[in-house]
Amino acid sequence: MSPYLLQAEGVTIRGEGVTIAPFSCSLEAGGRLTLLGETGSGKSLIAQAIMGTLPRGLAARGQLVIDGEDFDAADATSRRALWGHRLALLPQEPWHALDPTMRSVSQVAESHRHVAGRDRRAALQAAWADLAELGLAEAGGKLPGELSGGMAQRVAFAAASAGGAPIVIADEPTKGLDAPRRNAVVELLARTPEAGGALLTITHDIDVARRLGGEVVILRQGQVVERGPAQQVLAHPQSEYGQRLLDAEPSRWPRPQPLGERQAPVVSASGLAKSRGGRELFRNLSLEVSPGEIVGVVGPAGCGKSTLGDMLLGVMHADSGEIHRATGHPLGFQKLYQDPPAAFSAHWRLARLLDDLVHRHRLDRAAIAPLMARLGLDENLLGRRPGEISGGELQRFAILRVLLLEPCFLFADEPTSRLDPITQRQTLELLVELARERRCGVMLVSHDPALIERICDKRISLGGPASVTKQERDPAMA
Repeated sequence: MSPYLLQAEGVTIRGEGVTIAPFSCSLEAGGRLTLLGETGSGKSLIAQAIMGTLPRGLAARGQLVIDGEDFDAADATSRRALWGHRLALLPQEPWHALDPTMRSVSQVAESHRHVAGRDRRAALQAAWADLAELGLAEAGGKLPGELSGGMAQRVAFAAASAGGAPIVIADEPTKGLDAPRRNAVVELLARTPEAGGALLTITHDIDVARRLGGEVVILRQGQVVERGPAQQVLAHPQSEYGQRLLDAEPSRWPRPQPLGERQAPVVSASGLAKSRGGRELFRNLSLEVSPGEIVGVVGPAGCGKSTLGDMLLGVMHADSGEIHRATGHPLGFQKLYQDPPAAFSAHWRLARLLDDLVHRHRLDRAAIAPLMARLGLDENLLGRRPGEISGGELQRFAILRVLLLEPCFLFADEPTSRLDPITQRQTLELLVELARERRCGVMLVSHDPALIERICDKRISLGGPASVTKQERDPAMA
C-alpha cells in the first residue's frame, strides 16, 4: 500500500487545444501542496482530472493513489464513490455547486446527513454551527441567488467539507473574500492537514500560498516551471516566471498616469442612504465619477458595495438621496459582475453569445479580435461554452463583452478576483488605459487595499462604526 494519501504519477490532459504535460505530486498525511500560475495554465484541470470531472472533449492519462487505493486517471467514473467520503472538492464557482432552489443551511445539512451519516436533527445543528463559524449565521435561511459571491463561496465550502473527507482539493477557496474572511478560510483549510489529512490548494493569491506553507508548484502553459518549499519559492523564486509572478503583487505595481483635468461627471449622487434586511448599509453618501476617472470602493463583506453600484446603474432605488446620470448614452451604464457564470448563458458557445451581442446592438464585429488579443484570450476558446473554460478566462470574456458596448460608466464588481497576479495586473492596466482613452468613468470594487491604492484616483470607504461612510482622495495619487 502506498504511504501517500494522494499521489499523481505522470498525469497528462489533452484535447481541444489543451495539453497539460505530465504532472506528478505526492502528499502524505499532513501534507500541503499549493498550485500557482497564470489563468488557463491547467491548475483547475489537474484538480478535475484527480476528481474525474474533466469537461467534455478532454481526457486524462496517468496513475492516481487516493487514500491508499490505486486508480487509472483515464477512468473518470471510478472515483465517484469517493466523493465527499474520502475526496472532497471545494469548487471555484459556487454557482455550479449549489442548488438554486435550496436554502443555504439545508444544503450544508444535506452533506452532514447523507455523506457524514448524521440524523436529521444532528445534521441541521452541525450545519448551523458550520455557517456561524464562517460568519454566515444570517445567511442560513437564504437561497444562493440572495447571497453575494463571497457568501455563496463560503456556503459551498461548508457543504463540501461536511463529510469529513481526509483529502481536500480547494479550487480558489478565497477569491472575492475580504482579508478577515480570507484568513478564516485559510485557517479552516489548515485543519485538514493538521488532523492528518492532505490538502491540495489552487489559488491566485500569493499570500494565501504563504500562509498555507508546505510545497508550492508554479505552472505555466500546462508545464511545471518551479516547485519547492513555499517559504523558499515565494521569497526567492529561481525561474524568470516565478519572479514575474511575485513582481505582479499589487503592492509592487507602478501607479498609472494622473487623470488630468476633470470634466462634468458621468454619474453623481448626493445624500444617498440604503438599508436592507433592517440594517443600515450607508447614509448621507455623496460622490461623483468623472469621464476617465477610476474610483475605488472598499469595505467589509456585506457593507453595500454591490448595492451602491446597482443604485448608480438604476437597477435599485435608494431609500433617500439623488442620483444624476449623463444623458445621450443608451448603452452607457454597464456592470462587470463578480461571478461571470451568473452573467453568461451556460448553453451556448462563446462565439454565439458574442454574435448575438453584435447583432442585437449593431456593434462593430471587427473590434472583437483586437480586444481578445489585448486581453490575452485565445481564439480557440470561442468554440467552448462558459462552463468549459476557467473562471479567469470567463471573466476576461465578460470584460471583452462590456467594452464592446463602449460604456461611459462601468461598475466593476471585483472584476479580477479570478485572475492570477500577472493577468490581473495586465487586465487592470488595460482597463485603466481604455477608461482614460475612451473617457469611461469606472467604479472599481476590491477587497485588496493595495490594489485600490495603486489603481484608483480616489476611493470610497463603506462600513465601519455606525456604518459611517466617507469619500476621500488618495494623497498618494494626488
